[in-house]
Amino acid sequence: MAIAGLFEEFSSWSMAMALVFLFLLSCLILRFFSSRLLRSRNLHSLRIQTPSPNGNPSMGICNIISDDDLRNFMRDLEGTFNGETWENVVEKKNGQVFYSAKYCRPRDGGPLKYLSFTRFEKCCTELLRDFYMDNEYRKQWDKTVIFHKQLQVNEISGTEVGRTIKKFPLLTPREYVLAWRVWEGHDKTFYCLIKDCEHPLAPRQKKFVRVQNYRSGWRIRKVPGNDACEITMVHQEDAGMNIEMAKMAFSRGIWNYMCKMNHALREYSSRNRSRSASVTSMRKLVQKVPSGWEAEAGSTSQGLSGGSVARQSVRVDASSGVETISRKPSKKWIRRLLVIGGIVCLSRGQPSLGTSLAMACILKKITKQSPASGQVTPTPALQSRGERGRRG
Repeated sequence: MAIAGLFEEFSSWSMAMALVFLFLLSCLILRFFSSRLLRSRNLHSLRIQTPSPNGNPSMGICNIISDDDLRNFMRDLEGTFNGETWENVVEKKNGQVFYSAKYCRPRDGGPLKYLSFTRFEKCCTELLRDFYMDNEYRKQWDKTVIFHKQLQVNEISGTEVGRTIKKFPLLTPREYVLAWRVWEGHDKTFYCLIKDCEHPLAPRQKKFVRVQNYRSGWRIRKVPGNDACEITMVHQEDAGMNIEMAKMAFSRGIWNYMCKMNHALREYSSRNRSRSASVTSMRKLVQKVPSGWEAEAGSTSQGLSGGSVARQSVRVDASSGVETISRKPSKKWIRRLLVIGGIVCLSRGQPSLGTSLAMACILKKITKQSPASGQVTPTPALQSRGERGRRG
């Protein structure tokens, strides 16, 4: 009897615990579905209240990039940004592409400004323009681009706004919310200006680093007397990295990137262009450069040969003739410790010596050129001021 009573008491206690458990489980399930329903209603409300990307001028995107911005950009290109001190970064070429770049530190203390010149052989300006503006195709060959979406179009000014996510090794993904405009000038010359902006369809998210102070512009034009075209670009952005880190990453990785871009350009076809929504939209929105502006800015440009240029410390390998940046070797155990200690700081842009050394070691492995990127024609060491005429 005692044992039977014990089992009966235990059975009653188990039943009570089971009921409590079921009650708590029901509360959790109800709370879960209620939160999902509320979230769904909020998203539906957001879709109703958010303006659609139909080019509504009331949002003011037509004022992000003005015609005056284009005029100033054209003058700066022809004058090669007189008054600014530029330092050489890289100068490389192979049988299909020549690339040269230099940088300067803006007087206002902003991010580094880069000025580059690229010449593509056997290429027309319209093809190169479409290639640069084809965001769908870019996701195929540029593996750093993991997402792109057009947010809004303004047909009156020809302004587009889009959102792009890029993922770089060891860094938090970078988010770009940009506005851009394209103009056509004389003899199939094209200009493009790009600026960062804010947009209600792209609220800031903690999982991305929003790129700020983004200013970029390029001009594509024919090379007289040759089956080639050239693009001159000015670029500036704050991607949340230490300035020295950004400069080192650019100098070590840009030539590999240009070889990859050239390979993608050679595979770019009319089929890609016809299927691209980005290219179709851009062609409809291209504006004409106001009459007389190109003549006013000047018919010739100093290119990358003008301005005050400082020599970069380089070492020429006697056996291969290929220039390399001189660097003291570091011990393996020190490099490994610095890599571990520096990775945390990289995505936060902390300017420390440990981070700089760690990034140097990381970039040496990440951006080391592979044979598949194309053979590099040996080039002489960077020349001093006044020794170099215009290339191409």
